[in-house]
Amino acid sequence: MALKKAAESSSKGLAEEVQRWGSMKQNGVSLRYMMEFGARPTERNLLLSAQFLHRELPIRIARRAVELESLPFGLSEKPAVLKVRDWYVDSFRDIRSFPEIKDSNDELAFTKTIMMVKVRHNNVVPAMALGVQQLKRDMKINHKVVSELDEIHRFLDRFYMSRIGIRMLIGQHVGLHDPDPQPGCIGLINTRLSPMHVARAASDDARSICFREYGSAPEVEIYGDPNFTFPYVQSHLHLMVFELVKNSLRAVQERFMDTDKDVPPIRIIVADGIEDVTIKISDEGGGIRRSGLPKIFTYLYSTAEDPLDENFEVVSEGTVMAGYGYGLPICRMYARYFGGDLQIISMEGYGTDAYLHLSRLGDSQEPLP
Repeated sequence: MALKKAAESSSKGLAEEVQRWGSMKQNGVSLRYMMEFGARPTERNLLLSAQFLHRELPIRIARRAVELESLPFGLSEKPAVLKVRDWYVDSFRDIRSFPEIKDSNDELAFTKTIMMVKVRHNNVVPAMALGVQQLKRDMKINHKVVSELDEIHRFLDRFYMSRIGIRMLIGQHVGLHDPDPQPGCIGLINTRLSPMHVARAASDDARSICFREYGSAPEVEIYGDPNFTFPYVQSHLHLMVFELVKNSLRAVQERFMDTDKDVPPIRIIVADGIEDVTIKISDEGGGIRRSGLPKIFTYLYSTAEDPLDENFEVVSEGTVMAGYGYGLPICRMYARYFGGDLQIISMEGYGTDAYLHLSRLGDSQEPLP
């Protein structure tokens, strides 16, 4: 009995601490600051970085844990969402119970702790998507009602943007420990990233999935200056281009699958502007109806069959062709995280153009939800 009381009192204390930290002010950083700070990964700088994360990460994690408790339409009670909330609370507790970081030994131990936090959260996106699918099934949501669930969309925008930030901060700190970094790389940031190179690699990955799904895949043609580079996070750019090319491949493949016509290629154009690097991905996959365009950035809409099931632990981001209903909205979050954006322009009956704008100035602060 005493043990049970102690456990209840301990979990009440933890819940109160999560609430308290969830109301504290977050501190954003810019891509430029991360680059300049990380360019000199001295012992002192790594110590300062760890001390910053020791205070900042619990605030960001607590905010999300608090929000996960009070979602509308009973979303908080869905088993997948409860699991995500537990991950956030566990991570909050792990970081808060870590003692003050005073020297490089403390810093190395803390780095291991936050690496474990990052791994724990690997499946947050498919888990949340499953929670939303469970909600859709329970509410028998049709596409008309979907647009009315604004509160859930706004929460998911905040939630995913925050997740990108948390993973970026952890990944950047861990990356500064790399004993043999790639030339030009500072943590996760490649200061000489070739968007042409990333576009080719992401397209090849998307085409291999298309081959697996349909037995064939349209060609992808890429235009731009092969020598052009700019500072950006390679994994973010790969994810965005992969998702957009994957959508285009599916649209073209399904439109031309049962015809004798030549299958048109997907075209990618990389443009180097003064403010933005813009990547345009064009397809002739038949486009999207104008009435469907407002839905493409919502998390409760997908034109494909739902591939998710209770076994989301084995689902990794980007392994299926379509169906999560969150590819485009999450792409846009990644673009906006460093001051860019994503626009989709469609001609029904012909095809779709996706414009991925990436801010090349690197000065914009993280958008902190």
